[in-house]
Amino acid sequence: MNGASDESALRLTRVAALLSGDVDILTDIPTQDVARLRSETKLKVMEGPEVRTIFLVMDLGSPELKYSSVKGKNPFADKRVRQAMSMTIDREAIRRNIMRGLSVSAGLLVAPGVNGHTPELDQPVKVDIEGAKKLLADAGYPSGFEVRFSCPNNRYVNDEEICIALAAMWSQLKVKLKVNAMPRVTWFPKMEKLDTSLYLLGWGGSVTDAETTLTPVMRFPAEGGIGLYNWGRVRNEKFEQAAVAQSQEPDPKKREELIKVALREYKSQVHLIPLHRQVIPWAARSNVDAVHRADNWLEWAWVKIGPAK
Repeated sequence: MNGASDESALRLTRVAALLSGDVDILTDIPTQDVARLRSETKLKVMEGPEVRTIFLVMDLGSPELKYSSVKGKNPFADKRVRQAMSMTIDREAIRRNIMRGLSVSAGLLVAPGVNGHTPELDQPVKVDIEGAKKLLADAGYPSGFEVRFSCPNNRYVNDEEICIALAAMWSQLKVKLKVNAMPRVTWFPKMEKLDTSLYLLGWGGSVTDAETTLTPVMRFPAEGGIGLYNWGRVRNEKFEQAAVAQSQEPDPKKREELIKVALREYKSQVHLIPLHRQVIPWAARSNVDAVHRADNWLEWAWVKIGPAK
């Protein structure tokens, strides 16, 4: 076994251990097991949204996409194409059908709880299939195009299933996705080589400030780790100016305004497409108390185990 099959076998083993009483607490419970674990009277489920945002990025740095039916130009270089693709995504359907309710739709890469988060910007675009078709036609692609979609299959919650669902949604625009799903051990090196035209990524974890998203993920690649994870080679000078300025601004209020300028500019150009934030369930014996953190970190010093019930 490898990749997704290994993950599935491990999932079954971990859940079985909790149900049998061999372990007291599990983190990262798969969404498909949550309903069953909730029904167990001797167990309890703890959950909350991560600060990690799952999002999509297109190759904007190549004059011609490496994996596309379009030759001689890059369809993603046209903002209208990016807008159309975002407008076709039914995030609520993904939340309901694939994530089993365990996600929060996102309109911004910086999550709530992270310094610099802006609620008014964190609103997903509304689904508008007809509007998206018109944008794509205006951009010169009334019959759509084909493109390969790089997707991990064991890194994020239901990642491959999400990519397959996106392919179905974008087929409404006649944009045909060839989903190229692979284990993260293969996927990450491929992305680091920029060997992609469209990819799914997640960012968050222990992030507590917008700086640790703006600089490594959104800025154009440069020395010192700047843009290290900007594999789509997205470049926007107005954004860059604000992002650099906020890194150097000592006044908190002025810095907050600069962060808003940077995020607003990036969003207005649809340089990436936010999908959602994962809700990560943990499960424990009913006599176990733990603090569920937004960075999905289990702090053992905060775990208390009472008398068996």
